[in-house]
Amino acid sequence: MTFWRRHRAWLYPVIFLLPGVAVFGTIIAASALESLWVSLHSWDGMGPKTWVGLANFRELLDDPQFYTSLKNNLIWVLMFLLAPALGLAIALAVNQPIRGIRLVKSLFFVPLVLAPAAVGVIFVWFYDPSFGLLAKLYGLAGATPPALLSDERLVTFAVVGAALWPQVAFCMILFLAGLSNIDESVLSAARVDGARGWRMLVHIVLPQLSQVNFLAIAVSVIGALRSFDIIAVMTQGGPFGSSATLAYQMYEQSIFSYRFGYGAAIATVLFGGVAVFIAWYLHRLLRSERT
Repeated sequence: MTFWRRHRAWLYPVIFLLPGVAVFGTIIAASALESLWVSLHSWDGMGPKTWVGLANFRELLDDPQFYTSLKNNLIWVLMFLLAPALGLAIALAVNQPIRGIRLVKSLFFVPLVLAPAAVGVIFVWFYDPSFGLLAKLYGLAGATPPALLSDERLVTFAVVGAALWPQVAFCMILFLAGLSNIDESVLSAARVDGARGWRMLVHIVLPQLSQVNFLAIAVSVIGALRSFDIIAVMTQGGPFGSSATLAYQMYEQSIFSYRFGYGAAIATVLFGGVAVFIAWYLHRLLRSERT
């Protein structure tokens, strides 16, 4: 009992953290280590594993599909970085005390409650060059609609455009929560000092949204790097693998080709990319807070 009273300042936090640490250790960390171990083997998922060392990673360097998937992941990341900016702009617009603005907020919120598979199906209909809404809009202008999901050069942009719809809604919700927590006295003092419009946004509002901004960017980038479900629904990686990402290529190699070792190698590269980004972004955030 004396030990408990003496050390309860750190014992309470440890007790509350232990369940989360245990779950993270068994589900996330152990799975990542197991995936790394599998990536060093040739394995069909059922029979015995055969040790191949770094052969799967060397094969990746000679695989043209790997570079296509990597390029598509970069396109996803760059386009998904639009989501925080658009989400902030919409949040600022709908955060005004205007009559009927709650209805507008709910309309922007709708994409967030849709499953990615449902979003994919909706945009497959939207992009259809025969009867889709995009075809109707082109028809009104007297133009021929493009077959976006069949064009190797445009298909990735079309899929990312579909995925951006719910991602922007998610970022909007984050920024709306952040705007509701801004100290009104600070805004009032800034207005007294003559801050308006852009100056108010840059020097007063955005600094108080730094943590929300970090979360929005981090979640958007991680979501872009692990993009899979909407690709599986809209294109299945086609045409000819031109819309595949690393996550989809990993799935395709593991499930359809029974190359779990090669799929695990792709997963390891993807995990490394996410880990490097998070470490770099946290370092920059902490350094900016110190200064």
